[in-house]
Amino acid sequence: MSDPRSSDVLIVGSGAAGLTAALNLAQRFRVTVLAKGRLDEGSTAWAQGGIAAVLEPGDTFENHIEDTMVAGAGLNDRATVEFVVENAPAAIERLAELGVPFNDGDGDERWHLTREGGHSHRRIVHVDDATGRAVQEALIAAAQAHPNITLVPDMVAVDLATSRHEMRYSGAGRVWGAYALDRNTGRVALFTARATILATGGAGRTYLFSTAPGGATGDGIAMAWRAGCRVSNMEMMQFHPTCLYNLEVKNFLITEAVRGEGGRLCNPRTGHRFMPDIDPRAELAPRDVVARAIDAEIKRFGLDYVHLDISHMAPEFVRGHFPNIHDKLLGLGIDMTREPIPVVPAQHYTCGGIVVDLDGCTDLPGLYAAGECTESGLHGANRLASNSLLECFVFGEAAARHIAAHWDELAPPPPIRPWDESRVADSDEEVVIKQNWTEIRRFMWNYVGIVRTTKRLERAQHRIAMLTEEVNDYYGHFRVTPDLVELRNLLQSAELIVRSALHRKESRGLHYTLDYPETLPDATDTVLVP
Repeated sequence: MSDPRSSDVLIVGSGAAGLTAALNLAQRFRVTVLAKGRLDEGSTAWAQGGIAAVLEPGDTFENHIEDTMVAGAGLNDRATVEFVVENAPAAIERLAELGVPFNDGDGDERWHLTREGGHSHRRIVHVDDATGRAVQEALIAAAQAHPNITLVPDMVAVDLATSRHEMRYSGAGRVWGAYALDRNTGRVALFTARATILATGGAGRTYLFSTAPGGATGDGIAMAWRAGCRVSNMEMMQFHPTCLYNLEVKNFLITEAVRGEGGRLCNPRTGHRFMPDIDPRAELAPRDVVARAIDAEIKRFGLDYVHLDISHMAPEFVRGHFPNIHDKLLGLGIDMTREPIPVVPAQHYTCGGIVVDLDGCTDLPGLYAAGECTESGLHGANRLASNSLLECFVFGEAAARHIAAHWDELAPPPPIRPWDESRVADSDEEVVIKQNWTEIRRFMWNYVGIVRTTKRLERAQHRIAMLTEEVNDYYGHFRVTPDLVELRNLLQSAELIVRSALHRKESRGLHYTLDYPETLPDATDTVLVP
């Protein structure tokens, strides 16, 4: 194939959103896909639960829309929710055609459907408890087999190439591709294209405890913000209620489906099952409710964790439904068929992000975005379980469709200036990066976590201002490294999260502040303009 550094469409990110877009575009166009590390290192492969869609007799689109709106505390954009929900069954059909081996149903049912918190019906198709991995493998195999798709691993995107990088400077704000750092050579390369899609995932690694992979450092959000895109609802950071508490294994998620199939949350000291005291839906309440309840129980009793117990169910039922989790825990000395699992809440999903419309268009011409790096209006103030992979497929396709339909309006890139590192030296102080990284994640966890106060948020804002000065100075003097790029993006993401959280003078969904515990009558998005 021709040079991947000059293609029709550049996609940054090789997860569900990026590869869905690539496969839809490759019939007509030459596509380059940049992966930050290995092709399968993103969040998609980590998704245990499944994909939500109306597939059961008696379930309706209206039910799925309503469940999504209720979980999102009314902050969702109803048109977006309708668009995604109505496109869900077709998206799952296409995945089945690609060879994703969804679990078979009983009798007349084609697929086995499970139920998760916040859903009024069984509507989650899954591949055991490792759906994301199966989807990722099928998408990569299809992309590798396509002659028009070039997959380039180990490329860390540094910044978008915009009109201000043109040889003949222009202030048009158009995006012409991206600069990316090759991990193998340590050099920054320019990738140009008529259209660019950001599918870079969330910003989970801004927090000390997170279920997100190491690469989830808010890169796409920070790059888009620096280039001139609005971001929205960054304060809506979802915490998964049940991450394994284990000092060796940092981010092993215990899927919501364990609670869906009968798992109970208990205080390890008293044995008391506490969720029925807090919400009539008990363990099946939405994630924000469950996470806050666990957080309160831990703080009240001075605990390190709570227990998630499904040992009252038949051992063969537990092993049959959760083979991967069962094996993983057994390797750590926990038999979930006989004893409870120690769990804590952990950052899990970035509900806010780059503002996009129903075509995946951002504020900048030539730039699209899809998946967890966006704020499409689907999730509102709290994502409903198993709507995340779904958003990736629907918006990956939507962006591809819009690019194809408007191809003639997308001009070929003009000459763009190469990356300039003539005035920088190799770093002499890597410890600065490690120190700042650890500090950000710790104060974000302590000050901008599940329960917030204005005072804590202001403390975080003060720390961010000081660190930004330090990191900008460092960035200006030294050659970029993957760690430095990620630190810069982490800090930018943290700043956007804190600024958004200070702006919202109410508690809604995932944003819970002791200073404004009431929910205001009108739901309004927090939109930041660069």
